Amino acid sequence: MTSHLFAISYDAAEPVRLGRFWAGLLGREMVDDPRDGVLVLPNADTELRLRFAPNKQPKTVQNRMHFDLTSGSLEEQRQTVARALELGARHADIGQGPEIDHVVLADPEGNEFDVIAPDNNFLAGCGFSGALACDGSQAVGYFWSEALGWPLVWDQDEETAIQSPLGGTKITWGGPPVMPNGGRDRLHFDVAPPADGDQQAEVDRLLSLGAALLHDGRSDAGRVLMADPDGTEFCLLTPR
Repeated sequence: MTSHLFAISYDAAEPVRLGRFWAGLLGREMVDDPRDGVLVLPNADTELRLRFAPNKQPKTVQNRMHFDLTSGSLEEQRQTVARALELGARHADIGQGPEIDHVVLADPEGNEFDVIAPDNNFLAGCGFSGALACDGSQAVGYFWSEALGWPLVWDQDEETAIQSPLGGTKITWGGPPVMPNGGRDRLHFDVAPPADGDQQAEVDRLLSLGAALLHDGRSDAGRVLMADPDGTEFCLLTPR
């Protein structure tokens, strides 16, 4: 049996404040996380849960993953941008040119996200949180497809994308050149074995697929710290 994607986890200096921003922007409920921090819950099985965990280490590099929020019209795109700015976002410059039709923003702690223009066929039917766009190689797309049991829905020119069998938010990897990992990733995957599964057996399976153990395999509060084939950190939680 495969792991399931428990949450997209954000390091946050102020988890409650950042959780409130994303809950307000996405129109979702925020609750306490029994492990640590807060959770922003999905409204449907096709959406991704967000987790905000306390970490005082400042953001020093551009994140290697970000959300692409979709729009049904230009007016809807403008409304999403306006709502984000009212909640505490700001415009961000990541080197995008004036020709792009999406709007690049950063949340109150500097985590980048895009508000995509309408008529994006690739994200049609994916919902408001259309994609989690990641910097990574084709091999990492293959790895996560196997790790989560999510089918590949795009595999072309070294770009890959996977999607839950239920549909909804896609997870994409843009292929080379891959951004150098110049600092701690503020966003990472929290994955968990099946409820009746064995954590060590899942560690062994993920290692066989190309993952690596971090920090000599030591766990953090029951979590096993690992890295995907590109060296991007993720956490394997204990079964619940």
